[in-house]
Amino acid sequence: MSRGICPRVNSCGSFWISSLAIFAATVICVDAYSCHEVRTAFQVRQVGPLQRVPETPGTDVDLLICKHQGPSCCTRKMEESYQLAVKRETLHNIQSYSYELEHLISGHSDAFHDMFQYLLSFSQGHLSSLLEGSYSAVSRQTLPHVNQLFSSLSLYLRGANVSVEAAVHQFFNNIFPLVYMRLINPGIEGSMMGNEMGDCLRMTRQDVNPFGPHPDVMAQKLAGALGAGRQLVLALEEGLEVMNVTQHASLSKECVKGLVKMVYCSHCRGLTLIKPCVGYCLNVMRGCLASVSELDQPWRRYTSLLEQLTHGMAGHHSLELALLGVRENVNEALLYAQLHGPLITATVDKVCGLSTSEPTGTQPTSTEVATSTVTSSSPLPSAASSQALPEQWPGQIAHLRKEFLVYLQRYKSFFAALPEMMCDGENVVDDSTCWGGDGVLQSYNGKVVGIGVHAQRQNPEVKVRTVDPSMAEVKERLEHFNQETQEKFPKLDQMDPWDELGSGETEEGSTTDCDDEDGCQASGDGQEKESHEVVSSEGLGRVPGGDNPQVNPSRPPSVRVIGGLPSVSWNFALLFAGLCLQWILF
Repeated sequence: MSRGICPRVNSCGSFWISSLAIFAATVICVDAYSCHEVRTAFQVRQVGPLQRVPETPGTDVDLLICKHQGPSCCTRKMEESYQLAVKRETLHNIQSYSYELEHLISGHSDAFHDMFQYLLSFSQGHLSSLLEGSYSAVSRQTLPHVNQLFSSLSLYLRGANVSVEAAVHQFFNNIFPLVYMRLINPGIEGSMMGNEMGDCLRMTRQDVNPFGPHPDVMAQKLAGALGAGRQLVLALEEGLEVMNVTQHASLSKECVKGLVKMVYCSHCRGLTLIKPCVGYCLNVMRGCLASVSELDQPWRRYTSLLEQLTHGMAGHHSLELALLGVRENVNEALLYAQLHGPLITATVDKVCGLSTSEPTGTQPTSTEVATSTVTSSSPLPSAASSQALPEQWPGQIAHLRKEFLVYLQRYKSFFAALPEMMCDGENVVDDSTCWGGDGVLQSYNGKVVGIGVHAQRQNPEVKVRTVDPSMAEVKERLEHFNQETQEKFPKLDQMDPWDELGSGETEEGSTTDCDDEDGCQASGDGQEKESHEVVSSEGLGRVPGGDNPQVNPSRPPSVRVIGGLPSVSWNFALLFAGLCLQWILF
């Protein structure tokens, strides 16, 4: 019986073994074609509603983008979610890569603006201290006009439609009645009709020319130095606008389809971890960003102009010297008016037709000189205390300029390199076994095209039909701004940006030719200061007025003691006072 039973047992064993093998194979096949990993990736990347992902692959799926033969874990609804997700992710990546550049422009725009406001504020206080200490007869009445002048200069630097020359001449027009009635002819104000006389003096100031060449010299210096600063501010604003449009660039339908095919179509086959081939990714990204890459050439020109404008503004400390020189220019103008008092009085009498009963001529000037030699020392302590900060300021300006230019060099090719940045790092693989859009490849054999719209004609992955209108408009605006800047400053191309750092600036951004106690505001020889400014003005294509031959001959040394004394004159004055004191005591 045992032999009769054994064949049956062997038959039954073979049957059960076969059944178990078939069951195990079925289970393995079910696991192999499960969409569990696809659902996980769909949920982790927040592509869309999880219920759109099937539990198991389908065989009769009608897909538009991720087409392939065989089971698929994707549906038409999933493709729609993939399109929205890949568009969102791509724009986010563009914003991430451009954030540092935008932050660089925005941060330095604020830094330059703060620097401008500080220099304006200090220069305004510098001029006010001169008027209060040396010209007390007109100081209170001229302060509103000083405020108006520097307010106009501030608006000009911010890009407002303000003329520096008009603001300077308006300032001298407004103070001329005060100078005429209180410095040139003190005491006649009450005996004359103030409104009529004041209006006549303001309207005829440029004809009478009571301040000599100094208003024109001051206007030219400020226009030359502030012009580069204003254009730099406008350039930084233009750069921010370009970055803002770039971050919100629109992606065409062909681009979105190519991105879905590159990023998510591998998921439809259960390959959630495979990454695109490098060449494949470059073709897709260069096709998607073809219109953005068209900004490459105008952007390179724009960054070069930024460098040149920065050096034109800050090179040789031209901006600081121009603003801090306002005090000296106003002082020289007032001295000129006092010196030529009789001639100005006679001219005003003819032009305005309002004669003065007893013009005093230069007599009040001598009194003013006598009192000013005593009182001019009073504002010096406060002026010196207010000048403690500017001693360090030129070094900070040099450091700010150098830092800005070093960072700017890194972003000259930003728009050309943006597609490569999108395909860098962990997003792609350069070795074997990568995703090529239609399947797994050992290496990508397609032709990798260049950047720009024209190069995309041979792009095998993304068809580029037209240029994005918004990017075309930005490109045109940027090219127009570059051309406008070049026309305003025709000699910018003749400047070597990295050689225009000033004769005393070291590699670390410090200065050695700017160590005066007054913080680089020409406390020494005035001629040296003027030659400094002329160099920077010529670099900007401006006609300097600092070397006017009529300035020095008309300036007698005896009158120069009123306010704003050079250090050499102070040395002689102190020596003379010490000798007189020794003679009196002994």
